[in-house]
Amino acid sequence: MHEARWLNLAWGLLLCATAVTYLLGEAGLVVGSGAWALAGLGALTLLKGVVVVQVFLEMRHAPALWRWLLLGWLGLVLALIALAYVIGRG
Repeated sequence: MHEARWLNLAWGLLLCATAVTYLLGEAGLVVGSGAWALAGLGALTLLKGVVVVQVFLEMRHAPALWRWLLLGWLGLVLALIALAYVIGRG
């Protein structure tokens, strides 16, 4: 796929994911909805992070070690946020 097409597709995906999270927050569907709503937001956050790493940081063309380090860091941060949520509800 052409590089400009990748950038436009990624930009549109990020824009839609951001709009979904904004609308969910404004509608109050996340507050008090429980772990499933937050897991959905976490999945959207993961999707957005992967798109940024792969497309805008151009890690698609980088060595696998660098790509997996960045994606692993993203996964670790999201896992720690989820752990803090679980401990906080304890």
